Amino acid sequence: MSWLLFMDESGHDHRTMPYEVRGGFAIHSGKLWAFVKDWLNLELNYFGTHLKQFNKELKGSKLLDKDRLKWASMDLPLEDDERRSLCRKFLTKGLEKTNPAKKEFLAYGQASVGMAGSIMELLREHECYLFASAIPKNVRKPENFEYEDYLRKDHVFLFERFYFFLKERKEHGIIVMDEVEESEDRRFINRLHNYFLKTSVGKQRSGIIVPVPLFVSSSLSYPVQAADVCIYLINQCFRIPSAGMDAPVRQDLKDFSGWLYDLQFKGEAEKNGSSIYMYGITYVPDPYTSRSR
Repeated sequence: MSWLLFMDESGHDHRTMPYEVRGGFAIHSGKLWAFVKDWLNLELNYFGTHLKQFNKELKGSKLLDKDRLKWASMDLPLEDDERRSLCRKFLTKGLEKTNPAKKEFLAYGQASVGMAGSIMELLREHECYLFASAIPKNVRKPENFEYEDYLRKDHVFLFERFYFFLKERKEHGIIVMDEVEESEDRRFINRLHNYFLKTSVGKQRSGIIVPVPLFVSSSLSYPVQAADVCIYLINQCFRIPSAGMDAPVRQDLKDFSGWLYDLQFKGEAEKNGSSIYMYGITYVPDPYTSRSR
């Protein structure tokens, strides 16, 4: 059996987010369908409908933006049935391009915040593990950078951790990625292939990680939507101060940081002749410098 690593990215436009983050979560293939069914039940529980019926998908930048948290706190928590009914009205008015009532904003905000917390619980219940790498948003590639056609150091570290996770379990891994833009996806595939086919370490790891990623549309893939929420939260509230990852945290999301820490992979690995302890979420201050520097 295999583990599927559902991946997305955050902050790659280098605008409002403090970091550029790529990664997601791994789930065992035997638990995937149960995960999807539970996700659909959560949507019904919080929103009273499946969001795809309203051309909506759950993205971290929308589910947890400051406006929705503000809506959620406008009044006391609503009863479940009332919240679901008001959410359906909110979504219907969105299709009709009419303005929702104040209480409908309240309901949709509370549903969004509740759904985000339940996504974290869902990942734990299905024994999922987070893997991600982050770099500062202001890092710039050197003009004379010689390895444009190979994976960047932060991406190598990401797949390294996934490799040791799989090795520990004696199973294989498949990468599932959100479609972004075809030319950019092709460039990433090329770098991935070069790493796994042309480097000695990559060749070794290709015996466990299938070096041919699958690309799916996030609007049609609930696990990719879950990965999006995870990566967004890592960008906004997960920090590793000892490594230099110390940008300000969004205080209204800080309670999610404990979830992220608990869900990330943690384990020992033999590397360069010694045993080291590693975590699924890693921070790389400069992905263009060598490790020796």
